Amino acid sequence: MAELQEVQITEEKPLLPGQTPEVAKTHSVETPYGSVTFTVYGTPKPKRPAILTYHDVGLNYKSCFQPLFQFGDMQEIIQNFVRVHVDAPGMEEGAPVFPLGYQYPSLDQLADMIPCILQYLNFSTIIGVGVGAGAYILSRYALTGLTSSIPEMILGHLFSQEELSGNSELIQKYRNIITHAPNLENIELYWNSYNNRRDLNLERGGAVTLKCPVMLVVGDQAPHEDAVVECNSKLDPTQTSFLKMADSGGQPQLTQPGKLTEAFKYFLQGMGYMASSCMTRLSRSRTASLTSAASIDGNRSRSRTLSQSSESGTLPSGPPGHTMEVSC
Repeated sequence: MAELQEVQITEEKPLLPGQTPEVAKTHSVETPYGSVTFTVYGTPKPKRPAILTYHDVGLNYKSCFQPLFQFGDMQEIIQNFVRVHVDAPGMEEGAPVFPLGYQYPSLDQLADMIPCILQYLNFSTIIGVGVGAGAYILSRYALTGLTSSIPEMILGHLFSQEELSGNSELIQKYRNIITHAPNLENIELYWNSYNNRRDLNLERGGAVTLKCPVMLVVGDQAPHEDAVVECNSKLDPTQTSFLKMADSGGQPQLTQPGKLTEAFKYFLQGMGYMASSCMTRLSRSRTASLTSAASIDGNRSRSRTLSQSSESGTLPSGPPGHTMEVSC
């Protein structure tokens, strides 16, 4: 998949007071069904999908959507989302006439071009806005998207939008591993089972909860950060350690192995499996906040709140049955 052209233009529309002109970038990428052109406005916003439009027959993205996106009240929306306007093949401004006998792609094939656009832009989720034929194309994509772009969907599950947009060596490595996996069909079956999972129905203090020690770990830029925080709220606080890692995305075991190793040591120490002499401080961590509740003599209890910089020493350890929340 190769980029054919990229030009910068200034959006032609009257500006609101205090508003600066948007810069649009027009791209063309090759797909299995020919080249497709699309124009991008704005920059990706953290943890937000892109708005992707597809126009109707007889129109292009400008004639179909420009009045809507130039409308005054729409500005509050578009300033919070990156927008991708797709032109059907041959419908973009200045497009040459197709040669005689050219076989135009079917609507299903036009839908199958969308994953190529998203992969090129490193976008994992979109909000589709379609009119007429464009609405059908987006609907067809929604029905088949998981199959046609299974690697990108999985990458969007594993990594945050910021990580995917950055396209680091780590992202490139795992995109290559998943895209070219010889057992991709098996991976898709596993993915489908995950998407059909049942809710654990955990409830703090209820009949269904984990009664063993638990350590929850999530990166502060992880795609499922909110879900992990919610899970923590449903677990027994006397049995749960919750670790939120700064500057970490969806796979902290890959991006922050040192911090995760240290946290795992403390977790094992809390269960009595490692001596305190084995412990070292969390390297380069920012702030550790520890709240613990522990029994002193079996008849009375005490609670303690401690905030300290981990650079000044090790995190204190407590007996089994404590709640620890650490941000590092």
